Amino acid sequence: MAIRETIQIGEPVLRETLQHVANVEDSRVQQVIADLVDTMRDTGLVGMAACQIGEIDRIFVSEIVATKNRPDIKDPDPLCIYINPEIISVSHETEYGYEGCGSVLNGTFFGKVERPIEVTVQYMDQAGELQEKAASGLLARVIQHEIDHLNGIMFTDKADPLTFVNRDYYLKNIKDK
Repeated sequence: MAIRETIQIGEPVLRETLQHVANVEDSRVQQVIADLVDTMRDTGLVGMAACQIGEIDRIFVSEIVATKNRPDIKDPDPLCIYINPEIISVSHETEYGYEGCGSVLNGTFFGKVERPIEVTVQYMDQAGELQEKAASGLLARVIQHEIDHLNGIMFTDKADPLTFVNRDYYLKNIKDK
């Protein structure tokens, strides 16, 4: 396990479509997972994709808990490992919400993105077992954001540029309103 550098926007790996994981038990894959968890927790993020640590595997992790960057978490969700995830259904209802990203100025830049408010995702867990999870709220947003990463899409591609703000402005003027 190791804390890895968070790759920043501009690096080509963030624009790649990541590769299907064929063998979940492979020691390299297990190391990527461990490093993702350690790095996500160290940076205070609630989700992180493999490309954000320079890897090309279709893997992301999430853990919706209060962190140094998100002390306001109201609906926690335990650590989850998503391997080869695929969104299999989305709600028709959408909402705009502010998003940031550890790979965009180290999480100090935010913008509003419209996303479905509910999703169902199918994925393999760390043991290689097929899972399905329905999510709403912040977890649904995190799942969609991270799957975008697996497809080479950054939140800045989808965000309304008129809503871009820095972290300080977001915390002072937007977060709790």
